[in-house]
Amino acid sequence: MSIKNQYVKYGLVLLLSVGMILFTQEIKLLKDPTSTPVTMMTLYGLLCLWTFSMIGIFISHLMKNVRVTFIREFPILGWVSITSLILCLVSDFFVEAIQAVDFLSITTPILTFAGISVANRLKDLRKTSWKIGIVAIFVFSGTYIGSALVAQLGLFLSGN
Repeated sequence: MSIKNQYVKYGLVLLLSVGMILFTQEIKLLKDPTSTPVTMMTLYGLLCLWTFSMIGIFISHLMKNVRVTFIREFPILGWVSITSLILCLVSDFFVEAIQAVDFLSITTPILTFAGISVANRLKDLRKTSWKIGIVAIFVFSGTYIGSALVAQLGLFLSGN
């Protein structure tokens, strides 16, 4: 696959993500009219997120030619984060635009894509030892019980 086709593929996947974020924010607004409304600034925020992601992907591909192993193997997410941080420090407009995008609307597509990426690697998971299943059960159970205890403590302290 050529580099140009790869960028088009990434761009379309990111566009799908932006569309899912917009859809999720719209549905949330239908369910709770007091939540973050969809405005023109929301669209600018989504465009900023898409642009930051594409710049990060481009930088990641450029850095594959660097001789320093750490930089060559630095993940795309890291480059996207650095790009976002720098551009948000440069202009308050980016911060204001991204603030117009509801946070929970962003997490839904991200978790969906994380689930899909894990599902695509099930063959690799089968190669690991059966002991990883036991560890996973304890981690999930511990996280659930820990969250329940923290929630119960919060309710207790608030008097509910």
